[in-house]
Formats: sequence, structure tokens, C-alpha cells
Amino acid sequence: MKNLELWSEYSREQIHSIFSPDTTFTPQAGTWGLHGMVRVPDRPGDWVFLVSLGNQQGEHLFDESITEDGVLSWQSQPRLDLSSDVIKSLINHDDRVNNIYLFLRASRSNDYGYFGRLGYLTHDTERENPVYFQWQILDWPAPAEFIERVGISLIGQAVELQSESKGVVRINELIFEEPPKPKPRNAGVKTNEFRAQKAPDYVLQDSKNKKLGLEGELLVLEKEIQSLRDAGRHDLADKVVHVSKVEGDGAGHDVRSYDLEGSPKFIEIKTTKGPATTPFFISPNELVFSIQHPENYFLYRVYEFDVEARVGKVFALRGDLSAQIDLVPTQYRAVVASSD
Repeated sequence: MKNLELWSEYSREQIHSIFSPDTTFTPQAGTWGLHGMVRVPDRPGDWVFLVSLGNQQGEHLFDESITEDGVLSWQSQPRLDLSSDVIKSLINHDDRVNNIYLFLRASRSNDYGYFGRLGYLTHDTERENPVYFQWQILDWPAPAEFIERVGISLIGQAVELQSESKGVVRINELIFEEPPKPKPRNAGVKTNEFRAQKAPDYVLQDSKNKKLGLEGELLVLEKEIQSLRDAGRHDLADKVVHVSKVEGDGAGHDVRSYDLEGSPKFIEIKTTKGPATTPFFISPNELVFSIQHPENYFLYRVYEFDVEARVGKVFALRGDLSAQIDLVPTQYRAVVASSD
């Protein structure tokens, strides 16, 4: 049996032998021999997607693609609508708990390339039979030679986050905004927005991009110093410290600044290229520090950030973060329970 490895190629029979070795494989028949969506036995919520680009079922031609950021546009079977249990399950897919494995080929005569696991991004709330989804390939980016070998062409990024007027060039600018209104994660979008935007999972991208985080910190640092100098508080401006650079990430904040009265401001900075509603990671240390210093703690969420122009928007949360953000566990540190 061939083991499952990223960026490798598999026949349907090999895929079957990995995920369902105790059942019989029949070529061109049954779930593993024919279907494009297959449940993994004994693992509720786990699926295998077998996608053939340009596939046609009856009169329906599937329009599926992958962007340069690893966003998969995908359609369900034409018989499924938004009320189907399968579709509801996919909309509520949580990649921390369950897996969707993507196997994709450019031609029906080829084997399937294994692209890794998928995470839900959004779905079209207006079209059904089939239902349209966008998924993030979690193990992206794929090696260029694998993309070439599989024979697919990646499409460019369609989303435009910056809304500046044409001809206006901005550099080194941070625009303060109000915090966004909460939006349900799995709410989906209308057809026009679905077609216009193929926005990737910015949380995943942000977590891999150390330069992005550092540039966001540096811009906030500069703006804090400049704000104090503009107010005539050169004495305080000279005391502003880039704590995460001096001490590392263990202090619970990235920048120590001051208000005009000389009280300290402990600023944690989270930066994304995505919109204001993009989730972010926060450590237990940062959360506890905000609880211990509610009068002096600030979280600056820098978003729609252009690294090259050093332009972005920002909103601030002040004080105890535990009362202002919803926390979703991603891992646990476990010990055997005591008998007490």
C-alpha cells in the first residue's frame, strides 16, 4: 500500500486502499470507484474529495479552479441544495477537528495529485443545485514542479482590499477605524461577492509570515513616537521601546509607549493583509497580561496592510481582552487526570 504523502500522485484504487482498506474496490463503480465526494469510514465529518477539472455531469459543467494563494473554487453534486445535510455539514466543517483530503487531476486520463487538507472559507448563499464553495488548501503553497506535473494553471488573486482613489499614492500611513461588527464565520456570501473575491485564509498566511508581523510592529512603533513628538513630548518619545525586539515574545506586548500624561501604554500588535474581521492568534501570556493591566493595555489590530507601501488600517481594543474577544482553542496540553 502506498502511503499518503503531500504532492504525490495516486490512482483511485490507491486512494481507496489508504482510507478504506477493509472494503472492496470496484473500478468505475461504487463510491471509491466513481464518486467525487467520499466519506472516510468510521470518521464522521472526514471526507475525500476527488476532483477532475473540467468534469461534466449531464448538462452541468463543473467550473473549478485554484488561485495562486491556494483557494479552491469547488462545486457540490448538482442534486444537492443548501438544505441538504451534506451541505450543512460542509458549511460547518472545522478543520481543527475533521479533515477533507483533496485529490485533483487536470485530465480524466491522469492520476490524482494529493494537495493536502482543506479548510472552509465561504459559500454562495444564493445558488444551489449545485452549491458553490471556496476552500483554503491548508498545506499551501504547493511546489511549482508538482503544479506543472499535475497540469493545472493557477489563477491570479481577484480580491482588492484597498479602497483608495486612483492616482492617490500613500506610504507609511496608519488609519484608525472603529472595531468591526462581528460576523458569523460560516454565514457565506451573495453571488456577486462570491464571484468577485477569492480571498485566502489570511489567518493561515499571517501565521507563516514573520515579515508581515514585524513590519506592522515597526509602523505602529514609528507612529507612537511621532505622535508624542508632534505633541511636544520628546521626553516620552525617547522612552518608547520595541519590547518584542529587545526581549523577544515573552513580555505579553510588543511596544511600550506612553500617553501624553506619561502613563505607560502596553501595545500588542496583530497584523494581517486581510479585512478587519480576520481572526488572529493570541497567546495565554498576552491574554493574562491584558487582564493584569486593564487600564494600560491596548491591542492594535492592523489590517488591509500593504507591506511594500507600509499602509494599513487599524482598530484598537483597550483593557481586559477576555471580555472583548471570543477565544477558540486550537490545541490542548494534556496530563493524566488525578484521582482526587
